[in-house]
Parts: sequence; structure tokens; C-alpha cells
Amino acid sequence: MKLRLHQFLSKCGAFSSKGDVKQAIWSGDVTVNDSIVKHIAYEFNPAKRTVKYRGKELFLPKNDVYFLLNKPSGCICSRLNSQEREHHKHSVYEIFRDAVEPSIYESLVTVGRLDEDTTGLLLVTTDGKLVHSVTDPNKKIKKTYRVNTKEEISESQLESIRQGVEVSVTEYGSLEEFKTRPATIELEHATSAILTIDEGKKRQIRRMFTTLGNHVTHLHRLSTEGMVLDDYNLEPGAFCTVTREDIDHFISN
Repeated sequence: MKLRLHQFLSKCGAFSSKGDVKQAIWSGDVTVNDSIVKHIAYEFNPAKRTVKYRGKELFLPKNDVYFLLNKPSGCICSRLNSQEREHHKHSVYEIFRDAVEPSIYESLVTVGRLDEDTTGLLLVTTDGKLVHSVTDPNKKIKKTYRVNTKEEISESQLESIRQGVEVSVTEYGSLEEFKTRPATIELEHATSAILTIDEGKKRQIRRMFTTLGNHVTHLHRLSTEGMVLDDYNLEPGAFCTVTREDIDHFISN
């Protein structure tokens, strides 16, 4: 089976983004059978040729693996860069470092992201196709959260969320505006609600409530479609193995 060079590099888990893959190729840091290749669409058979990045051989994961993590607070959903390490940030990937083989660890990606302080259900896998399938906004995958707020959630706020919120927030000097899709929301008590959305814009739920004059104090993902975190009895920071069949049964359309 032939792969394009950029596809191989994306699958092997050594790079955190497509941009990093392209830069590595264009910089001449990637060799195929010890010859530098700077063409990202170069095709080859990984079973017959050796790929190295700065002299280190790279491999495709043999079998995709799937994990369900109860994400703890205080972890980001990306690999740590040097600046984040200096600021003593923590990554969800570190949870897996000593629990899986190095080749698997290097290939893991999160299925979407939860921000640093958000907790709850997070799928982590080596299967890039699953990531695309679940995060594709056109699939309208439903995700349910428990939202705790600083102020009481008013009827007008509930109605706005059900109709779609015209989000307008300024962060780091930049204004961002968008309208959310209609969502379902039911109060648990005055400052807590169960909210289901079928999209996943950056910090969407927090931004919705900020726009409506409220503040989210805690956000916890309870489920993704029919996959419910409580069914797995995982403490914060714990994970378990699931199968692609499990995920397809609960999530894939």
C-alpha cells in the first residue's frame, strides 16, 4: 500500500500538526531510504522503505487503539511545548506516557478538545479517521455537559440558548462573533444545567454564557451521543480501553 509522505508523517505521531509535518519536509529533515525528500506528495510503500526524521526512524502504528478518559481539570489537550513546560502546564498525553508503548504514545491524538479546566469524557486514539468522523461539524454529533454558573440561570438565558446565541466576545484584543446552533438545556437547580450541543467551537459553552451575562464556574462533559461516562466508573484521570465497535455503536452515524 502506497502512502503520500505527508500522510505517513501525520499517522506516525511524531508531529503535533499538519503545519509541523510540512515544515519538516520542506526543511529537509525527512529522509526516505536515507535520501532527503522535500515533496510532501511523494508516494512510497512504508513496508519497503525506511523513513527518518533528523536521523530517527519513524513507524506507523500497527493497530489503532482507543481509550476513554475521564479528563481531569488542569490538563490541556495538546502536546506540551517548551513554553508550556516552563509554566508547569500539564497535558492529557502525559497520563498515557507510562501506560502504553512508546510507539502508541507518540501516535495518540484526542478526539476533539476540552479546554484546560473542563472535565469529563474524552476519547483518545491513534485513529485519525475517527477524529475526523466525530469532530466533523456536519455530522452534528451531540455532546452533553453539566454546566455550573456563578449567577442563577435565568429563563431568558435558557431561551437564548435554545434558540441560538449571538456570541460576541473579545479575547486578547480580538473580537469574535458567531451564532450557535439551537441547543437543548434543562435546569438541575438555579446555577446548574444539563446542556446538549451538536457543534464544538472553541470554548463555545463558556462564550455563550459570557455573552448572556453569566459566568461558567465548572464544565463537565457527561456524554458524547450514547457513550455515557458514568457507565465506565472512571475516576478523574483514569482511562479504559474501548473498541472501535463500541464507539461506532454509540457515536458514528
